[in-house]
Amino acid sequence: MVNRDLRVSDAEREHVGQLLQRAVGLGMLSLGEFTERMDTALASRTRGELNSVLVDLPGVRLIGEPATERAAGHGKPVPLPQPGHAAASGLAGVVQGGAIRPRMSGVNRRGNWQVAPMLRVNSWLSGVTLDFTQAIMTTQVVEIQVDDYASSLTLVVPQEATVDLDGLELVGSSVNNKVRSGPPIGPLHLLVHGRVRFGSVTAKQPFMAHWRRLLGQ
Repeated sequence: MVNRDLRVSDAEREHVGQLLQRAVGLGMLSLGEFTERMDTALASRTRGELNSVLVDLPGVRLIGEPATERAAGHGKPVPLPQPGHAAASGLAGVVQGGAIRPRMSGVNRRGNWQVAPMLRVNSWLSGVTLDFTQAIMTTQVVEIQVDDYASSLTLVVPQEATVDLDGLELVGSSVNNKVRSGPPIGPLHLLVHGRVRFGSVTAKQPFMAHWRRLLGQ
């Protein structure tokens, strides 16, 4: 059996996803091309299928190739950016009312920000942090619709809050709920649903609240 027919693991698919993210940061791929190639990578079963999304990217070593990188241009490999490069590319996130749409950037909502009854988070290659500890609430239950691609969503809530993450559809992603999941017994209940592809969602309390709980305060 030749290398291209060998089966690939989830770790190899994840590695290819990271390479595609960096290629977007360098301007090698558009967001549309990234979407198409990521879908192909997630569905790949063999090295040949997985490598097909990388074969035209200079300086990228294909799965199963020797450690020597492929040359590009005048025989020199084109380096891919380090993690975090895309976030510094200058493509800012867009926040309008209840809609948060960052592209290769970071969005942080903290302090006394006004929380709409429904929030829509649509992020690509980005990090979004929503801190509800001092936010101005208009309703007890806040619905968060998520459509994320290769991004992270962090929800910081007061100690008495509850968060329901069961409505999320995950594709190569992770969810970590460090707070109570319900029923809504406090002043705030977050109902989170939607789709997360190659990303993560975390619900937690503020750092100091964790230490106060450990100290019995």
